[in-house]
Amino acid sequence: MAKSNKKYMELALELARRGYGDVEPNPMVGCVIVKDDRIIGRGWHKNYGGPHAEINALEDCLKNGHDPAGSTICVTLEPCCHTGKTGPCTDAIINAKAAKVIAAMEDPSDKVAGKGLAALSQAGIRVSVGTCRKQAMLLNPAFIKYSKTGLPWVILKWAQTLDGKLAAAEINDENRWISGDAARKDVHKLRRSCQAVLTGTGTLLADDPLLTPRPDKGKKPLRVVLDRELKIPIESNMVKTAGEFPVLVITSVKAEKNSEKTPVLREKGIEVMGIEPADGKIRLQTVLKELGSRKIQRLLVEAGPRLLTAFMQDNLADEAVIYSAPKLLGAAGTADINREITSAGIKPTLYHTETALLGYDTRIRAMFRHVSQIAQAEF
Repeated sequence: MAKSNKKYMELALELARRGYGDVEPNPMVGCVIVKDDRIIGRGWHKNYGGPHAEINALEDCLKNGHDPAGSTICVTLEPCCHTGKTGPCTDAIINAKAAKVIAAMEDPSDKVAGKGLAALSQAGIRVSVGTCRKQAMLLNPAFIKYSKTGLPWVILKWAQTLDGKLAAAEINDENRWISGDAARKDVHKLRRSCQAVLTGTGTLLADDPLLTPRPDKGKKPLRVVLDRELKIPIESNMVKTAGEFPVLVITSVKAEKNSEKTPVLREKGIEVMGIEPADGKIRLQTVLKELGSRKIQRLLVEAGPRLLTAFMQDNLADEAVIYSAPKLLGAAGTADINREITSAGIKPTLYHTETALLGYDTRIRAMFRHVSQIAQAEF
């Protein structure tokens, strides 16, 4: 039966992944209902604020003419037991008269934290935890980290050539983008999965980016600019679109108080926050604490090599998403991330690597944290 449980839980994990980009900041969750060793219902959490995976699976079960009474429910995360945007899943499971619930992992959030499993057990439903636990934790590391630390999961994203260049020295229509259409489309989905996208002054001045997800599907991540001297151009794309997508400019206290741009930016709907620098720099740890206080669970960093490396050097990066293009720029390239990492004297170790081919480009996803560190909240 244990092998069957693993098979059904792996299917539930596969279903959960379908919610990527639509459910955040909620975790991705999948559910499979089994009776007499046959699947009678399946579901996943499809969108933020919508029914949870268990509810969708129970509805699927009834829609197909099956009775969930006496069934086993395999779910990738402990069922919730509180009322938020939806009702408690534990109540629905109890009312359905399920015989057993198998959860891949406990819900680490304070609102649940074992109370969901306890409620099911008190109602006479057998519970089991731990089937495919590692896979379930790797599915929602941001949810786990934020639940335990109140800090966002930091994702470093960049596109590079095979020789580590992030840009061409001279930009023209042919080399404006390092990666191709498929990779850039994937980036928009990545942005939709995050509550904030952060960049630095260098990227802002060089590229004048929007940093918005397109199409946004109702997701409007906060755009954060680290700009110690408040160099952001008033005519930049960020400023122009501040009414559609929020912008937070984090600068020094001195620049916030003295710059003529501060009132102009605020008038255009941009939040300007001053932070006292340390050693002439804005402390990244302070920035993460501020974003965590704003309930930012997933932070995407799209910046140049220097800022990307700074997150690695301070051990604040949790994940890397790298788009590698089959190109060599050599001396015609600039923004060399390999050189920046070498200069910093660091040798980051990456775990749990996944690769995917997107057109001609390769996407590499990997974590700076091992699953054991995630489990023990070693961030």
